[in-house]
Parts: sequence; C-alpha cells; structure tokens
Amino acid sequence: MSQYRTHNCGELRKENAGQTVTIAGWMENVREVGGNLAFVVLRDFYGVTQVVVETEEMMAAVKALNKESTIAVTGVVRERSNVNNKIPTGEIEVVPQEIRTLGRCRHQELPFEINHSRNADEALRLKYRYLDLRNPAVKSNIVLRCNVVSALRNAMTEQGFFEITTPILTASSPEGARDYLVPARKHPGKFYALPQAPQQFKQILMASGFDRYFQIAPCFRDEDARGDRSPGEFYQLDMEMAFAAKEDVFSVIETVLPPVFAKYGAYERTSQTPFVRIPYAQAMEEYGSDKPDLRIDLRVTDMTDLLGNIGFGPFDGNVIKAVPVSDCKLTRKAIDQICADIEVQAGSKVYWFKTDESGAIAGGIAKFINADEGKVSAVKDKLGLKPNTLVILSAGALGMAQKAAGVAVKKLGEACEGHMDKEKYEFCWVVDFPMYEIGEESGELEFCHNPFSMPSGGLDVLMKAERGEIDPLEILADQYDLVCNGIELSSGAVRNHDPEIMIKAFELVGLGEDEVKAKFPAMYTAFTYGAPPHAGIAPGIDRMVMLLSGEESIREVIAFPMNKNAQDIMMGAPSEVEQKQLDELNICLKLKEGKQNGNSTAPEDQT
Repeated sequence: MSQYRTHNCGELRKENAGQTVTIAGWMENVREVGGNLAFVVLRDFYGVTQVVVETEEMMAAVKALNKESTIAVTGVVRERSNVNNKIPTGEIEVVPQEIRTLGRCRHQELPFEINHSRNADEALRLKYRYLDLRNPAVKSNIVLRCNVVSALRNAMTEQGFFEITTPILTASSPEGARDYLVPARKHPGKFYALPQAPQQFKQILMASGFDRYFQIAPCFRDEDARGDRSPGEFYQLDMEMAFAAKEDVFSVIETVLPPVFAKYGAYERTSQTPFVRIPYAQAMEEYGSDKPDLRIDLRVTDMTDLLGNIGFGPFDGNVIKAVPVSDCKLTRKAIDQICADIEVQAGSKVYWFKTDESGAIAGGIAKFINADEGKVSAVKDKLGLKPNTLVILSAGALGMAQKAAGVAVKKLGEACEGHMDKEKYEFCWVVDFPMYEIGEESGELEFCHNPFSMPSGGLDVLMKAERGEIDPLEILADQYDLVCNGIELSSGAVRNHDPEIMIKAFELVGLGEDEVKAKFPAMYTAFTYGAPPHAGIAPGIDRMVMLLSGEESIREVIAFPMNKNAQDIMMGAPSEVEQKQLDELNICLKLKEGKQNGNSTAPEDQT
C-alpha cells in the first residue's frame, strides 16, 4: 500500500470483490452510456482496470477531465456481469466513491492515440516520446531491455566476471569512427573525447591484474543511423579475459547468451552450442557476406569460368556470382522488383534467368547461355538446376560481386517461400578475418578490423610481410564476429599484448613507433610492464534486444532514441548555447555557409 493506491491496475481479481480499494493511473478512455452511467478505463504501468461511474457526482468528476489525466479512484470492487477475458482484471470492476485528480491533462486533443502510437509518424512519436512510452506495446520493449540487462549481469557475475566502470571523459584515439569531442574548460584548446568503446581501458585492466572484467558499457560514435544502429550512443556487454584465447571467449558467450534468448526471445528455437564457426573467406564466397543469415538455405556459386565468355558485356572480364533459388514462384514483375531492390542496396546491377517447367533456361540473359548447348549443360550441372529455378547473377570486381550476391541471398530468402526458417535464432562465429585491407578512400594498406588484434602467426608473419616474403593482405587476425540472424552482434579478438608485435603491426600501415606511443601512450606503456595474453568481445545490447523483441528498428528498444539525423527532437538536442558558455570554453565558432541553425548543405564529412 502507498499514499496513492492500495492496489495497482493489473492486480485486482474476483477474490477482491467487496473490498474497498484505491487505484491510480491514467484515464485512458471514457465511454458514456447515458444518464449517470459511464465506463472508465484506468491504466497504470501494470495494466488496466474498469471503473463504472453510476452517480451524478462521480460523472461530474470524470466529465471535468481530459483523457490521459492521472486520477486516484477509491471505491468498491465487484464482479463484472460481462467478463472481459482479454485482460487479467476482466472479471471485476470498481464502483467509485471518490475520484481525485492527481495530474490534469490540459490538452483535449492528443498528438496520437496512445494505444495506436506505433502507427503515428516517427518524428511525432519521438517528439512526444513520454506519450509514446505510455503505450503498453512500446513500454514492453523497454521492460524487456531491463530484464535482459539484469539477466546478462547475473550471468556474467556467475561466470566470475567483475563489473568495473570505465571513464566517459577520455582522450581521442583513432578507432574507426568519428569522436564526440568535449572542450576542456580548464585546459584551453584541448578536448576530451567520449569513448567509442572502452577498448583501451579494458585491456589496461588486464595488464593491471584483473582476471575477468565486464560492464554494460555506453559507447559514443558520431556515425550515421541505420535500422540496426543508433546514432550517437549505444550500449554493449563489454568483457575481457586475462590468460585467455578465442575458445575461452566462445565458451563464455555460448554459456551466457542462449539462456537469455531462450527466456526472452520472440522465437522459441535457438542454435545449439557450440555455434557454427565459419571462416571469413568462406562466408564471403558462400553467403556473399561476413554476416551470414543461417536461417536461409541459399548459397552463392562462382560462375566466372562458365559465364565469363558468353558474349554478355557486363560479364566480360569480371567475377560472376550466382544465387539459384529452387521451386521459385515469383512473377516476372516480382523478379524485376527484387533486382531493383538489390541494385539500390548493393550499388550494382544484377541479372537473372530461370528454368521453366521443362527445365529449359529462359528469361533474362537466357539467350546468351542458350547460344552454346554445351554451356547450357555445364551451367545446369554446376548449379544443380531443377525445373522452376530462378538464378540471380552479379558481376564486377570480387568484392562488388560478392556484396550484390549477398544482398540477393537475403532478399530471395525473405521473398521465396520455403527458403528461410524465420522463427528461430541462428548464431554463428565468423573467424579468421584479414588483418589488413586496401582502404577504399586512401588506396593504402589499412587495418581491416581491429588494430589491437593479434595477427595469426605473431611477430614472425609480420616480419615476413615486411621482408616481402608474403603479401600483408594474406595475414589473418585472431579476431571473430558473433552473428545472429544476419545481424552482427559483436566483434572481438585475441588482443595484441606484446609491444614489439604491436609496433610491427602498425609499421605495416605506416605508423612508426613514436606515433604508436603518442596515440596509445597508456596502453603501450602498461604492456611494457608485462601484460598477460588476453581476449574479449562486446555484444551490442541494443541489437540484442532488437532481435529478442522481433523489432526491425533499433529505436523501438531504446527509451529515448535519437532520430536518423542524430537529433533528440524531444529535448531539442543538439542545440545552440549562449555566448557566455562558449567564452568559458575558449571556443570561437566559425560556421561554414549553410551550417547555421541546423541547416546543412555541405557533405557531412566537411562539418
């Protein structure tokens, strides 16, 4: 019992009939039947209860209020004559003796109907997020998130991990995304950075003698939004283990995550452990992606040798990948639409042909294949073509062809019946990533994934690359991704804990010893005092809850998300500040044309 209620709105049952109770909540709806009779739905965090108004005095109290006002109702519980089996309190109703106004809603019209807020425009939902969160369907995702975080904490503690919080204000370091910078008032011209991840701190903890660390870590990255990524900030289950290798990390994750998914997931079925391990090169060849969705049974086949010389211009001199889909019932219009969607998402065109009911190749680019009868037989044999099979083909440089084929696998798996088992959680580990790659913008050798990963082969393989005995692009890293249903939940790695190996790894991308020491002074120096081998990972909380809830947008599982432009339109952030604040921080604004008042006409990279 509290000052405002004896019971909540989801608690009363027919066993309470005859009791005088007080309930409190939001007045969700009022239905007047006539005279002094009305039915009021009262809602709080726990549920809804029907209140039946039967007197002139109580009717006057209700009619004086707008919907969504908060009230306290004191009255007698009685059994309902017309039971509502759709709600837990459907066998009872409360007849009020007193109605007190606790918080008046001063708006006759709401921005949207509370229980249908998810149908409203997203900008309106985010502006009035406090109303959106009153919707039980929206609230349930936040409750789910709370329960998942609690379960993860308990599981990690049971595994012997200690929760240690790391700093929010830290130094800027090159970790792959743009930093959020915070001016330091006491140090003019200098800035803190919000951490993109606690990477360096957790590795320093390993060098400090802590054996197992974790935290529900906030991370800050100035990057664009997408369906499975929120701009600005996100949270991850950050963990690190001393005296550990890859399999030790796998064992912990495969112990901690499956029970959480089994208990809280929208689907009843989850991968059995150990999760499937797929080398990066194999994932790209067979799935066209380093985030394979194992619920889909489609695979990519290389057709360069057979289709590279059929006289079709886009195939000439290019890598060609094919995705066959058996028993495909898509119409020509649907096929064209899927091809258009793939082109938009992958950035390159795709082509197609199919086999008819007799098994003959027809449609799309069929005439180029049918020009050579021997080619027809070879194509059918290599792809294992049966009647009524659709084949989508991509062409281009290796990476481009793989990417388009990977998008095709996803689109076709979703569109073609019988090729995707949607009602399950399918995990896998993607392993053996390349240590280095050629940067798309720079054209120079860059780290492919995490610069703090241990190269497979250690110092020896780096020295061979330095001497020209092997191509640096052949070096693999002891790093891994955790993927679920085609979504990357996390990246992790066995860390490079040896200063000598660290220096050599950075030298290959053009950073000398002095630069490494300058960019990572604390971690480098800590390792010179003797660091244990260590490894870790950091599954994303937001993505995890998105998967568990079955939502397609990550914003549905965050209490107060930003919009796609990294704006909090409820709070009005980012916002202008007073000149006095800028003066205190020794900051002088020099806005480029088109940047004032939040209007941007220049490319984002120029801001």
